Amino acid sequence: MASRGFTTTILHSDRLTKPEHGALHKPIYTSVTYGYDDVQDLVDIFQNKKKGYAYSRQGNPTVSALENKVTQMENGMATIAFSTGMAAISATILALIKQGDHILASSYLFGNTRSVFQSFIDMGLDITFTDATSVDNVRNELKPNTKMVFVETIANPATQIADLEKIGGLCSEKGIIYVVDNTMTSPYIFKPVNVKASLVINSLTKYIGGHGDALGGSVTDTGLFKWSTFANIFEGFKTQVKPEVLGITQIRKKGLRDAGGTLSPEAAHSISIGSETLALRMERACTNALSLATFFGAHPLIKKVYYPGLASHPQHKLAGELFYKFGGLMSFEIDESIDCFAFLNKLKLVIKSSNLGDTRTLAIPVAHTIFNELGPVKRAEMGISDSMIRLSVGIEDLDDLLEDFKTALA
Repeated sequence: MASRGFTTTILHSDRLTKPEHGALHKPIYTSVTYGYDDVQDLVDIFQNKKKGYAYSRQGNPTVSALENKVTQMENGMATIAFSTGMAAISATILALIKQGDHILASSYLFGNTRSVFQSFIDMGLDITFTDATSVDNVRNELKPNTKMVFVETIANPATQIADLEKIGGLCSEKGIIYVVDNTMTSPYIFKPVNVKASLVINSLTKYIGGHGDALGGSVTDTGLFKWSTFANIFEGFKTQVKPEVLGITQIRKKGLRDAGGTLSPEAAHSISIGSETLALRMERACTNALSLATFFGAHPLIKKVYYPGLASHPQHKLAGELFYKFGGLMSFEIDESIDCFAFLNKLKLVIKSSNLGDTRTLAIPVAHTIFNELGPVKRAEMGISDSMIRLSVGIEDLDDLLEDFKTALA
């Protein structure tokens, strides 16, 4: 069959597996456990000798259908879905990294990701943060025991862009697991497999689900990392599964099964339905975002705009080379003469909310909320001022969004 487009593939993904009664979507399977007439079938599933379901903490048909969609979106080999994006990140670290290993991470990581990494540090893991906008910084911080490099495509909220392709080349050369969080771009705008990512993280809550009605996360194995050479693979798996699936098997068993961050079938179904319009939503959100960023850039009461689509952005050229579009996330700093809270409260259409990737436009004061726990010193290091407002641009009519901001700034 000839290769089909992004949206066509996602729309028909469930149907091609022939759900019962000609249904176009995989039904919601609410069963917690699964029984077999022949106990050998159950044993073989437990021992990874055949595919199937035993207990829904580590696998469910509805969730599997979503995992298949995400794998197709990312041009990957296999995907595991989790209850949230943070669960996906935590499970990946828990499953693959041991005490004595070193992780090198971007210093611009999202606040919750930075927080859980700090918890891992408190437990004894060696984690270093560096400015990942340059591969030289990453190279200089590598250690003999570095097992993983973790970056995001576009940082939240100040939109710094990692030197993704060069870091991928470095990790491939050194045999290091390269984890790329693709949440801010989504697989429609960027595919980390193209920069040699080993694993791809997505918060399915955000652009993939897209409607603010279900939490979820995922990790996708691109098939590029040679897991047979990775020292931390559990010995029991080596005799049960093929070498290329050792990594994803270990994440499912040691990360999902053991830690229990299971995605519910109801949430999986909502995310799966939402994903069908990912391309359409991203096209509109990105167009709106660029127009709003241009408007803010020319407004006298806006001090600075952080958006990769503007020529003034430090990584604008790199963003153009890497990404199909510049994304729907931006931040801006408002003039000190204006009270940040008062300005936000004047917005009537834009919603004051902490989420992003929704169909609706959402705004939040960054320093006072999602990065409050880091404190002023860490915020300053990350380029986050007290007057910074993060904007997740939705799919509203552009004229209505512009009118809302013009009125609030008047």
